[in-house]
Amino acid sequence: MNIFLERKSVRNYDPNHKISIEKLTEILKEAYRAPSSMNMQSSRMFVIESDEAKAQLKTVLYGNELQLSTSSAMILIASDRQKFDYAEKIYNTAYEKGIMPLEVRDRQINNMKIHREKFTTEILDRDGYIDGGLLAMQLMLVAKSHGYDTCAIGGFNRKEINKALNLPDRYTPVLIISIGKAMEPGFDSIRLDIEDTTKFL
Repeated sequence: MNIFLERKSVRNYDPNHKISIEKLTEILKEAYRAPSSMNMQSSRMFVIESDEAKAQLKTVLYGNELQLSTSSAMILIASDRQKFDYAEKIYNTAYEKGIMPLEVRDRQINNMKIHREKFTTEILDRDGYIDGGLLAMQLMLVAKSHGYDTCAIGGFNRKEINKALNLPDRYTPVLIISIGKAMEPGFDSIRLDIEDTTKFL
């Protein structure tokens, strides 16, 4: 199956189908192989699957209630403004596994210390949106490869969602992905011709 062509936005899922924690974990691990700025892996995923958590999420959604009520889970992708806290863990692990020379590790850790001082909230959020978008697309394709469908949701109150889900302010919300077993197929859609969107320079 060509997941790139078969993937569609699904809004109505089988409400009786529950994806196991083990399967969701497998999907999320594969999704986290998405690239990120400086490999700082700033994106965090919050899996909203309990009735209580979904009820809280409902208070900040702009529509999208069908996805909320029928999906196995709603996954909030957020960016961690404190991503540099993980720099030493990331680069030390790379060195210990033999995939990064010692001098490169030391240089990268030092660079991250400099970035931590210089990066404004605006820069952190900008990079976080890019990283989050890459992760979201990878998540949707990985889910499809496992036989599940998804829908990207941007319609929510970004100022209130952290409070609704009891998340610290360090997390900047990027996107919500619903995931589940499709009850109805997604709609076909057209794409602009390559001549409309691309220039070869």
